[in-house]
Amino acid sequence: MIKMGAKYNPKEVESKRYSWWLEKEVFKANNKSKKQPYTIVIPPPNVTGKLHIGHAWDTTLQDILTRYKRLKGYDVLYLPGMDHAGISTQAKVEKKLREEGISRYDLGREKFLKKAWEWKEEYASYIRSQWAKLGLGLDYSRERFTLDKGLNDAVTKIFVDHYKKGIIYRGERIINWDPAQRTALSNIEVIYKDVEGAFYHLKYFLADGSGKYLEIATTRPETLFGDTAVAVHPDDERYKDYVGKKVILPVLNKEIPVIADKYVEKDFGSGVVKITPAHDPNDFEVGNRHNLERIVVMDEEAIMNDKAGKYSGLDRFTCRKKLIADLQKEGICFKIKKHIHSVGHSERSGVIVEPYLSKQWFVKMKPLAEKSLENQKNIENKVNFYPNRFESTFTTWMENVQDWCISRQLWWGHRIPAWYHKKTGEIYVDVKPPKDIENYVQDEDVLDTWYSSALWPFSTLGWPDTKKEDLIRYYPTDCLVTGYDIIFFWVSRMIFQGLEFTQKRPFKDTLIHGLVRDEKGRKMSKSLGNGVDPMEVIEKYGADSLRYFLATNSTPGQDLRYSTEKIESSWNYINKIWNASRFVIMNLEDFKFDDLEINKIKNLSLADKYILTKYEKTIKDYERLLEKYEFGEASRILYNFIWEEYCSWYIETAKISLNSENQETKKTAQSVLVYVLEGSLKMLHPFMPFVTEEIYSHLPHTEESIVTSKFPKIEENLIFEEETDKMKLIQEVIIAVRNIRSEVNAPMSREIPIKIKYENEEIKNTLLEGKLYLERFAKPSKLIIEKEIKILKTDISRVLDDLEIYVSLADLIDIEKEKERLEKELEKYQKEIDRVSKKLNNKKFVSSAPKEIVDKEKDKEKNYINKYQIVKDRIKVLNNL
Repeated sequence: MIKMGAKYNPKEVESKRYSWWLEKEVFKANNKSKKQPYTIVIPPPNVTGKLHIGHAWDTTLQDILTRYKRLKGYDVLYLPGMDHAGISTQAKVEKKLREEGISRYDLGREKFLKKAWEWKEEYASYIRSQWAKLGLGLDYSRERFTLDKGLNDAVTKIFVDHYKKGIIYRGERIINWDPAQRTALSNIEVIYKDVEGAFYHLKYFLADGSGKYLEIATTRPETLFGDTAVAVHPDDERYKDYVGKKVILPVLNKEIPVIADKYVEKDFGSGVVKITPAHDPNDFEVGNRHNLERIVVMDEEAIMNDKAGKYSGLDRFTCRKKLIADLQKEGICFKIKKHIHSVGHSERSGVIVEPYLSKQWFVKMKPLAEKSLENQKNIENKVNFYPNRFESTFTTWMENVQDWCISRQLWWGHRIPAWYHKKTGEIYVDVKPPKDIENYVQDEDVLDTWYSSALWPFSTLGWPDTKKEDLIRYYPTDCLVTGYDIIFFWVSRMIFQGLEFTQKRPFKDTLIHGLVRDEKGRKMSKSLGNGVDPMEVIEKYGADSLRYFLATNSTPGQDLRYSTEKIESSWNYINKIWNASRFVIMNLEDFKFDDLEINKIKNLSLADKYILTKYEKTIKDYERLLEKYEFGEASRILYNFIWEEYCSWYIETAKISLNSENQETKKTAQSVLVYVLEGSLKMLHPFMPFVTEEIYSHLPHTEESIVTSKFPKIEENLIFEEETDKMKLIQEVIIAVRNIRSEVNAPMSREIPIKIKYENEEIKNTLLEGKLYLERFAKPSKLIIEKEIKILKTDISRVLDDLEIYVSLADLIDIEKEKERLEKELEKYQKEIDRVSKKLNNKKFVSSAPKEIVDKEKDKEKNYINKYQIVKDRIKVLNNL
């Protein structure tokens, strides 16, 4: 057997293990298997760059579930794939082209798309290498891409089917427009930020020459060139005589009507608003009700067009500045009032979104939303949200959903399967082009990225081929793991498209997690420079350390705060496991797998029965918690078992048996050590795949890989409640003696007389049964177990249930020297208290220093005072002897 290294080396282990897993095809789903399937499709990362820490968290949780289910005997499919990320990828490719001094228009559509595909291949290879570094158990034979042929067929079919059913329509509407990317955006691709703006108060004079005017307040004066009316509330008594009259539109000197509409809030501002149907969604609806003209006053780059007169050719914000200056000179703009307001920004490019009248393709959302909401009442087919509070996030959005603008003015994406007749303008929509294609021109636009992503759970499995073996076996998928920030973007859309086209929920459960924040709790961003590269963490600490930290430091639905200290703690835990395993393996000698017949062992010791009981109960708790997606709690009970019970207690007690001359006793200890270690490694494996595989390879086993091994089966006959209670008592006595030694700084190795007074014979028998452990770990020079004992003045006592422990202080320490040492310690703490108190009494320090610094000093003061009191109490005890 190859020896394990003295220290775990993740770099050496991780690179060879992943390629070995792929070579052995341990992650490949077997659709001919009779086992129950379990499916997770990876939320496809965008091919715009490398994976960030959020991706690492998301995929780690998925990988834990798939590895756990594989151990439990499921036919697991963990399906990989990537998203073409329309706007984002096109922006990246265009930026790269600009650096080369060319634009996409110089290349033309076909050559530009070739460049985009080259980009995709480059970044897809980066992403695959990062998946490998993270240790993801993906079935690469089924990898998909949102622009591959199969997915394109699915997207085209759904578009055509919905169009023919009237769910998809083409219409002129106000949409969110990104002037930088020159494309439409859906409502949820708009990020609202508070910015400083202003209300510009303008005079719209009546056309009758009376000199009277209506006061208009607007935040976007540059749109006034598209005004086709001003409106008042029909019940506003102030303006009832103005309705039906005309006002003069500033600059253009054009007459527009005064109309009455309930849209106007009569108690807000002057109670008069300008109506610009082509540049405001509410004004668009008012315009429809009053048959108003729609006048677009800027182009796709938010440059003012010829409708703006002398301001034509100016950027919208430059126009605003010059226009207001001119209107102030004329006395039309008579007041500017600054205020903070919420302004929409493009999620992709960051520019301020322009509400813009445009002809686009839309999905009629009401019937789809109603079907989704109704399905949530069906217990058998509903999507279960974990935590369940996020179901209300989903339902609230569905109840208030608006029609979805799905067309994008891009080249990179799924081309809309619509053609327009060159002469008649007739629209032809179908999966195949029209036969007389020479008479048609195809729509230039592509579909929103989320349109294809919404089909991901079933399109990746072969839909629309409903007889596809993978689709029949692995759909619906079992669990979607994703962040709460894309419930609107993606989760909701997958649900309504899944129900619409497969009549089934796309996934049974959706596990929602939060965001990874930095150590100060701030959101990670490029501007703050506080992002964490998961590959750098892996390079330093190994993938298992990162995975364990990500999986165990948050609860479902909550954000995760990154912590280097906790990553290092994970690293220490892994090394603890490594060292304990190395000790076990080094002590196996000629032990073979056939020797591991745990149920046939007759000579189990008290410690053996104790650890077996704890182990079996840990399996139960671990399974219960992991099935509820409580990763942190499942890992916590496992951590406590491995560190506290197995490493700190059992391995130490097993050394007694391992050193025994009795071969049967020795073999029993080896069997229990291996049995518990192997099962513990299998429970650890989903969290720490690399180190567990490496250790497993050194243990006697039958499976080639821990990945394809069987999860530990609960053996009820190995639960020994009575013996466990006895061992707990023995542990409590040992801990009590150790605590006494620790309090007086006496070395653990020094042998001392220990007296134990018991209340009943049962306690006595337990102590005698565990005498071997007491002698080994409490280090008594003499162990007295009596019902009545002589108590000395110098004895220190500890009282447990039904027994008392006495240790002579005189045997532990030199009392006078100890008093002298404690007096010096007391003096040291007094100086620290004085120093910190002086600092905290300094008003200048308290008022000017950051709060966290002041709080830190207060904590120090509290800590020093506490330590001072402990030392003072010890001195008092010694003085009374």
